[in-house]
Amino acid sequence: LCLPGSSDSPASARSPSVAAMASPQLFRALVSAQWVAEALRAPRAGQPLQLLDASWYLPKLGRDARREFEERHIPGAAFFDIDQCSDRTSPYDHMLPGAEDFAEYAGRLGVGAATHVVIYDASDQGLYSAPRVWWMFRAFGHRAVSLLDGGLRHWLRQNLPLSSGKSQPAPAEFRAQLDPAFIKTYEDIKENLESRRFQVVDSRATGRFRGTEPEPRDGIEPGHIPGTVNIPFTDFLTQEGLEKSPEEIRHLFQEKKVDLSKPLVATCGSGVTACHVALGAYLCGKPDVPIYDGSWVEWYMRARPEDVISEGRGKTH
Repeated sequence: LCLPGSSDSPASARSPSVAAMASPQLFRALVSAQWVAEALRAPRAGQPLQLLDASWYLPKLGRDARREFEERHIPGAAFFDIDQCSDRTSPYDHMLPGAEDFAEYAGRLGVGAATHVVIYDASDQGLYSAPRVWWMFRAFGHRAVSLLDGGLRHWLRQNLPLSSGKSQPAPAEFRAQLDPAFIKTYEDIKENLESRRFQVVDSRATGRFRGTEPEPRDGIEPGHIPGTVNIPFTDFLTQEGLEKSPEEIRHLFQEKKVDLSKPLVATCGSGVTACHVALGAYLCGKPDVPIYDGSWVEWYMRARPEDVISEGRGKTH
């Protein structure tokens, strides 16, 4: 269960019984609204806390995440723009930026080497885009990162304090180094069609996966990569928008015949909700699920028509 270069649980490599107990030693992926409210009231010495609002919406929803942030956010939060902090030279949406760009961006938002980063978003689902930023920090070597369980939706339901206006975090020094084990490329996924080295889970809604409902991006038809399993990201959340328990999540993977003891990769439309699959696996003690960063948008644009599986139009050109 140990990631290269991480200090998660050095003992876990030694015996299977220790590996089974390793999950509590993973840095906690979720913190409660109560925990955050308490940490804001009484900051802990030596472990600065930085909240990041990572709200991001598909353009078709017509929501302006930054404007909403300025209208209301959790006190002390800074706004993390997923499109801004990305590889702007790529033809695909919000691909991972280079390590230097990420380090500069995170530092500007007040994140230093010792900072405990807590990420949330303001989506109707509870959490939608925030797990993407949780995954980004881990990919760039920052272990002390958590998600606010239930997001802003749950925070509001608890009637906890809010702020407004632009955020002005004190800049910090942040260093980033990308661990390539966190990412899969188009070539990796293509090679896997034959080799079946890893399982692939797609977190899009079932209709988009099957090809019966439209993709939200112009010029991209719905469908899926051959051999992938569909677990919509909303299946990891309760009705209230909180994360399901590790037992429920383990059951979800079992129902879909996904074996958590074997290599697993997550994909979606453009690499955002795929991170819910990585989060779910992490909560079950499996911290090594990479994301296919280009996801369906890249696959559809680059794959041969016969490698686009769809009950709808598929790829005809």
